[in-house]
Amino acid sequence: MQKNSKRSNNSRVSHTDTNSVDAKKEKHESQNNFVDLLPEEISLKIFSQLDIRSLCRASLTCRSWNDTVRNNDSLWKPHCMTLRAVCRREIDDDLESGYSWRVILLRNYQKSKVKHEWLSGRYSNICSSISLPEKIMYPMDADTWGEILEAELER
Repeated sequence: MQKNSKRSNNSRVSHTDTNSVDAKKEKHESQNNFVDLLPEEISLKIFSQLDIRSLCRASLTCRSWNDTVRNNDSLWKPHCMTLRAVCRREIDDDLESGYSWRVILLRNYQKSKVKHEWLSGRYSNICSSISLPEKIMYPMDADTWGEILEAELER
């Protein structure tokens, strides 16, 4: 009977030890997480200094960073406005459709890079489709191709 009682006590102790280790770990992680420690305005100011890639990586760090980055359009809007120089029509259409700035950026980022390359004349002297870099191409609508063709004709 005492053996069983001893086992029961040991399992309680190990369970208690596990809980205290988890609590210590959680406290340590919380102390290293500025998003949980600082006022939201300060955290947003810090995140607003990041480029797009760093902002996306920051959102993968932990749940609180993801929630802060993902749910604050003020972090994504400046990046969208930069893309708007190339993809004005697309971004304006997405705004009218009610998309968040983050979703607008996700929808138009790669397209803006490819469209910028076309509009800047990078592919003006391509002799065949084989010469096009396959990895960076992106499907575009007829209006976008019309813009590119107009730019080519003006050259």
